[in-house]
Parts: sequence; structure tokens; C-alpha cells
Amino acid sequence: MLFHMGVLRYLAEQGRLEMVDRISTVSGGSLLVGLILQETSLKWPTSRQFIDHVYPALKTKFCARSLLLGAARQLLRPTNWQFLLSRANLLSLALKREWGVTAEVANLPVKPEWSINGTTAENGKRFRFKRDSLGDYSIGYADPGGFPLSAAMAVSAAFPGGFGPLALDATRFAWKKRPAWGASEASAAPVSPAFPKLHLYDGGVYDNLGLEPYFDAGKGKAKQDNCFILVSDAGAPLPQKFDFWATNPFRLKRVADIMAEQARALRVRTFMHYLAQDATQGAYVYIGIPAAPDQLVNGQQPALFPTSLSRVTEEEFDGLAAHGYRQAEAPVDAGS
Repeated sequence: MLFHMGVLRYLAEQGRLEMVDRISTVSGGSLLVGLILQETSLKWPTSRQFIDHVYPALKTKFCARSLLLGAARQLLRPTNWQFLLSRANLLSLALKREWGVTAEVANLPVKPEWSINGTTAENGKRFRFKRDSLGDYSIGYADPGGFPLSAAMAVSAAFPGGFGPLALDATRFAWKKRPAWGASEASAAPVSPAFPKLHLYDGGVYDNLGLEPYFDAGKGKAKQDNCFILVSDAGAPLPQKFDFWATNPFRLKRVADIMAEQARALRVRTFMHYLAQDATQGAYVYIGIPAAPDQLVNGQQPALFPTSLSRVTEEEFDGLAAHGYRQAEAPVDAGS
């Protein structure tokens, strides 16, 4: 979130936030966009508004509050003990009760069009929340009705081994499915939910860049004409080590991390090849670009800062946001 804050500040200083037409987010990006909209009464901020109000307001909150402790406090209510194994539901409650995110997905602005991405555990597909629908192409789509924005945002923290999935009662919605890929929306017919309950993980499990809504990796081109795709990648690089003893269960996690890193790397390579053909088509901003010795955060590279929902110090906020700003100022060269 803090890296993305720096990227957005750079865009705001260039007067570019008004040009944002579509947003696709996973992980911390989903939390951040939701909190930005919360600060601006569900209207995408102007560049001036972001600099003067949103940036300082969120800095104050990130340095004073812990989303992690907020989620834990929800367990003080016995009625919430049912979410002990679906802890993303606890984060949703914390966002609603402690951060004031009381809006519904249907209240989101028309522009920019925002896709909040998750991963359906039952079928492994990209599940997404949008202003007018929720679902995936395999299960089908449904009107979001009164679905809380806080719950959609909380999916971003539902990572295997971390918060656990968000549980969604699929029987509450009326689902429709198109007969074939690419068929018109008018051809969609009512279907029964494939599963009575869905378990949604972070969209980063499926696509850590959130690129799929706008970029066809198979064809290596954008899905919309005349667009500029900016990718802000705050994913931590794979640690270069292997020091687990023979029966250590974390060996399995290491293998899973390698697989995830390779899946991400393939998407990055495809997108960078796209940019190499024409640099005016987009840009790639990466947290893993090394910072200068005098720009480290707590004495280490920004990319190695631990990913958590705990509060940060002002120095940590400034250091990570400044790294995002610098990378937006000089994005990765597609030819390198």
C-alpha cells in the first residue's frame, strides 16, 4: 500500500489522476483504493485533492492504526468466533467498524471502473467484484446487491497461510452465466450456484499483477485500444536462500513460493515484451529495483520490508512511499 501511495503521488503531481479510466487491484492495492475512496466520499480524487487531503490523511491513519489488531479485536465478540478460520471476514468487520468503510460495492463510482480481484478456491478462477456484478466466468455473475465494500476489500488480505479465505454464501445471489466465452451479456441465463459457499483468496494467488482484465497474455496485447497500462508491482522478490532442515514443513512453502514467483515472472515478461514493441503503450513500476544506500528503510531494501497489516512509523511510511515515487519517475526500461 505504501509503495503504491508513492506511485499515486507522482501521478498526482503530474496532474494524471484525472486520466485514470480503469483500475484493477489485488492484495494491498485493493485495500488502498478502498481507503482512498473512503476519504473522498466514493469519488475518485483529483490530483490536487490527493496531494492536499488523501495523502496526508492516509499517512496519519497508517501510522496510528493497525488493521491487524483491528481484525483481532473483532474476536472479542463471541458472535464472531465463527470466523476464526475465515479471518478475512474479521478484517472486513474491522474495516467497517474501525475504519468507517460502510459503503456497498454497488455504491462504487462509475469512473474509474474498478475491478477488485480475488481467487475462487473452489475452481481456481479469478473472482472479481465490480460496481454492477460479482463472480467469475466459470460460476457466473450476480448483482452485488448489498454486498459490503469492506468484505470485497478484505479478500485482498486472504492469502494461504495468512488470513485465510473470505467465506461467501453463494445461495444469497441470483446467478447468470453466458453460454460461451465471448457471448453477449444478453444471452446470459439463470443458473444455480455451482457451490453453496465460496471461499475467496486474494487475487494475487491467481494473478499477482492484476493484469488480466486489461491485458491478454496469450496474444501479448491490450484488450482495449488506445490505452496506456501502468502496472505498479509491490510484490516481494523471492528470497535467495534455502536453509530449512530436512523435515521442516516450510520446505513445502518454499516450493509454493517458487511456483508463484515463476507464474508472476511469466506475466511480467509478457508485459515487458509488449512494452518493448512500443514504450508508449504502458509502464512497469517495480518495488524490487534497488534503492540507494541512503534510501533504505530500516537499513534494508524497500522490497524486503515485511508485508503486514500492522501500523508503521512515519519514517517507514515516508521511505516506502518515496521508493514508489522514484520508481514511477523512472519505470523499468522495457529493453533491459
